[in-house]
Amino acid sequence: MPDNRERKTLLLTGASRGIGHATVKRFSSAGWRVITCSRHPFPEECPWSAGEDDHIEVDLSDPNSTIDAVAEIKSRLTDGKLHALVNNAGISPKGPEGERLDTITTDLRTWGHVFHVNFFASVVLARGLFDELKAAQGAIVNVTSIAGSRVHPFAGAAYATSKAALAALTREMAHDYGPHGIRVNAIAPGEIETAILSPGTAKLAETLPLRRLGKPEEVARTIYYLCTPESSYVTGVEIEINGGQHV
Repeated sequence: MPDNRERKTLLLTGASRGIGHATVKRFSSAGWRVITCSRHPFPEECPWSAGEDDHIEVDLSDPNSTIDAVAEIKSRLTDGKLHALVNNAGISPKGPEGERLDTITTDLRTWGHVFHVNFFASVVLARGLFDELKAAQGAIVNVTSIAGSRVHPFAGAAYATSKAALAALTREMAHDYGPHGIRVNAIAPGEIETAILSPGTAKLAETLPLRRLGKPEEVARTIYYLCTPESSYVTGVEIEINGGQHV
């Protein structure tokens, strides 16, 4: 990028595969610096520049680990600005045979684990990095799910309710952060073609109006839009990316 232009910074959770991986590539191709967070070390197959140097290992299921990560992230933002935060990390535990866990079969400890990763981590990161987001007049994108608004054949009850809570959080944050110049939106993907598809998803795609699975890069393009001036008057919304699955 030209020397007289400010290089923007994205913080992304859940970057190592699927939608997260595609999101890093989309922002990197536009010249953004991308700081990634994951419970795993930086994966060698990820091709973006400075990836290993800008990767932070954090267990988002552990509140103390997440709080510690905020301090580490702040230390890496030498100009005190964060232009975008994308809360993409999410887990959806299954039963011993890969079955969906419902409200009867989900262990209470599993409920807590899922909510820490899928919901509370987003609160901790957004609140902990509020000053940096304000300084950049930045944007937050929370990745919810179609499962947050209807019972899904594969996504479990804990996952679905955590994503519904994240959608509600998006509205609350848009209200609270807006006066400070920070926009907050959500995207709700449907059936996206990733390496961890549940058996039967391809069959489900045959019933969708577009008759196909979504691609991670299609989701990444929408995330990018919500983090750029092209969406400068958009806040407090949840964009559904599901090939018409909601109609």
